[in-house]
Amino acid sequence: MLPRLFTIIGFVFFPVWAISQTCPSLVSPVEGETNVAVDETIFWQPVENVPSYQIRLGTAPGLDDLGFASVGNATSFTPPLGLPENTEVFVTIILDFLFGGNEDVVCSSKSFFTESVTTTPDCTQLRAPQNGSTEVSVFTNLTWNYAPRATGYSVTLGTTSGSGDIVNDLDVGNTLSFLPPGQLPPNTTIYVQITPYNTIGDATNCQEFTFETRDVAPLPGCTTLISPSNGSTNVPLTPLLEWISVPGATGYEVSIGTTPGSVDILDAARFFTNSTFVIDFESNRTFFITIVPFNESGLAVGCNQESFSTSLGCGPFFDPNSGEIVNFFPEIDFPSVFSFCENAASLLVEGPNGVDGYRWFSLDQFGNETLLSEDNTVNLTSNGLYRLEAFNLASPDGTTTECPVFFDFEVVPSELANIDNLRIQESPAGLQVTVEVSGIGDYEYAVDNPEGPYQDSNVFSGLSPGNHIFYVRDKNGCGIVQRDLDQGLTLEGFPKFFTPNGDTINDFWQFVQPLGGNPIVLQSIQIFDRFGTFLKQIDQNSAGWDGTFNGNPLPSGDYWFKAVDDENRMVQGHFALKR
Repeated sequence: MLPRLFTIIGFVFFPVWAISQTCPSLVSPVEGETNVAVDETIFWQPVENVPSYQIRLGTAPGLDDLGFASVGNATSFTPPLGLPENTEVFVTIILDFLFGGNEDVVCSSKSFFTESVTTTPDCTQLRAPQNGSTEVSVFTNLTWNYAPRATGYSVTLGTTSGSGDIVNDLDVGNTLSFLPPGQLPPNTTIYVQITPYNTIGDATNCQEFTFETRDVAPLPGCTTLISPSNGSTNVPLTPLLEWISVPGATGYEVSIGTTPGSVDILDAARFFTNSTFVIDFESNRTFFITIVPFNESGLAVGCNQESFSTSLGCGPFFDPNSGEIVNFFPEIDFPSVFSFCENAASLLVEGPNGVDGYRWFSLDQFGNETLLSEDNTVNLTSNGLYRLEAFNLASPDGTTTECPVFFDFEVVPSELANIDNLRIQESPAGLQVTVEVSGIGDYEYAVDNPEGPYQDSNVFSGLSPGNHIFYVRDKNGCGIVQRDLDQGLTLEGFPKFFTPNGDTINDFWQFVQPLGGNPIVLQSIQIFDRFGTFLKQIDQNSAGWDGTFNGNPLPSGDYWFKAVDDENRMVQGHFALKR
């Protein structure tokens, strides 16, 4: 969501967060690379929170004798006239924070070495007028594409193929445009030959282009931005664009882009007055605008591109005092899930602290919003999808704007857990207790302390003998339940060994009721061998197990038991049979 409109003339920093600024490295060509093509495109790493870049190309660090450009938020630059051969080229990247002053960060220069050109240049293509065009103004300007490895161009114009009767093999230097002297013959086919050259020689077999002129009629001149003026910063996000009215113009073609030459915002839109509103520019960006007057004779020739930068909005932007990036947006966390506990009348959800305002919305299945509250809390009465908008207010120049962040969250049903059983098992490290629960909530577990620590696993190992209290907490806030480990059912009372040898001493293995405490009532006692094979189930009131299976005596060794009491609590352990 775009920030609301405000213009920053002077400002005070109220940072919500800040980070130190770093300069980018060259991606291609890399620093120190040799034999780089003279038509190379230069790429660098993007830097987070930097709204715009400038680039200088020079024969020494920091110089721009080989070119200078503002490229918006692009992270690449193709020198429009190529690079000189056999030269160390220094690249200086400038982090442009759109203040129009010394607050920009000028990074240290990186260099590479260009190739030695050994071949003639490629041919070029006529850009305007396009090859085969008709109804071309007699005052037209010729433009063409850069030819790789070219260091200059010669131009021939004639009214017949190859004649050169208008301009004959004129060296126009290292440029990509040419305005013919005077006016071209009206209603005539014009033949154009553009020959790139370099120190090796001329391009060969290049195409001859043609276009047809129309009747003589005066073209309008170019115009200039009035508001915002060329190079302006802190321009409002919904500005009135206004330019000088041009005599003889019936309209204006306006193109706007976020990088030089681009038209991603507006592509040759036609206006018949010298002003227009543009709605909701993105904040803290540079925009490049070209306005070309036109009339019935055609478009004005040679009109320049201008630029301006929008207001800083909520940031991020650069603080020249601290050398840091500043942002007015809230930096907060908010849960993605809340629970609507069973039997609750409503759920009170509280917004995070440290922000200036709140808006709560319910969302339907299509994502449509319905405003519920603008307080720091909201009462919800049903499960479903919701959205919180939390915002800070920024007033850098006395005009207040909202800087929002958005959190979508879900309200789901939940309830307290029901502890069904505590399953106890002996292990070499102590008791192992498994807490068995039921319920629709999302639960976590703790032992002996209702404050935790809590764990996702319902298994506790290495517990010492004695009484323990187990706690089960609903993760979504519906509460905590607890249950004691009743020591009436422990390994106490189950013998560690027996000796079924017929001497009437320890001939049977059987549970012995511990002294003291409440009597333990067992539903069953089951006995297994070490492979888990069921051998016998005995009653606690019987004599016990005599160490046989199907009437046959079993060998000495370890055997296992599982006992379940009348409250469905279970304990497991092992004992030894000795003969």
